[in-house]
Amino acid sequence: MASGGSAIRGSRVGAGPMGEQDRGFHADRIKVSYWDALGNETVRYFAANLPDDEIPETIDCPSSGLPAGRDKENPPSVVKLEPYKTHLAYVKERRTEEEAESLLEEALQQLRVRRGKLSATN
Repeated sequence: MASGGSAIRGSRVGAGPMGEQDRGFHADRIKVSYWDALGNETVRYFAANLPDDEIPETIDCPSSGLPAGRDKENPPSVVKLEPYKTHLAYVKERRTEEEAESLLEEALQQLRVRRGKLSATN
């Protein structure tokens, strides 16, 4: 059995009570609240010397996944997602007959040009 040292397994040697200050946990910070459309509040902390234009106006709320803004009275609205479209919905949106005829004519013209190039090379 090996023995030696008084350090607890997994601890850093030399870590003491001053370590937190070295890592910036006691730096001056400001508290910024964000609200989403459901009324959830999210609090973020920023460095006190950070300019206002670098603090984001909106974030994604971790509790709801919705956008959250700094204005409690007028939070960003819920994003409206388009429902899945069936094939019939796309068929109803298809082009008019005139557009379809012009597209078909363009495609046929391109095929004729290609066929003409192929027959000219043979």
